[in-house]
Amino acid sequence: MRRVGLREWWRQLQYIGDAKSGTHVGTDQFGNRYYENRNAEEEIPGRHRWVDLAQHEYNATQVPPEWHSWISHIRKDPPTQDTVMQNLTPPWKAPYYENLTGTRGAYKPYNTAIPKISAWEPKTKTRS
Repeated sequence: MRRVGLREWWRQLQYIGDAKSGTHVGTDQFGNRYYENRNAEEEIPGRHRWVDLAQHEYNATQVPPEWHSWISHIRKDPPTQDTVMQNLTPPWKAPYYENLTGTRGAYKPYNTAIPKISAWEPKTKTRS
């Protein structure tokens, strides 16, 4: 609590369920902040890297692939310090955005073909 301050400590308990302190490694294009703490006395090995998501509706697709590889220990250095990641971004690569399934922005296909079955519409005659 002394390292991060009372406000940040309370915020971490509410959102990630644990109070952590570490060095800020970088921020991605969505505003997510990435941290690392290599002190073995404070953190469990394998849990010394974490992300503080900008949005509070947590979803794994909110983390871009470059940062996902760093958090999952696939790459040693974060994308901000890794020269290979900075130099090998192909020009044809599309910008990354999170998966919108289940939201209002989700893709909804529409049918342009004529239906093969027509619904029954009852015809009524007036009584005399």
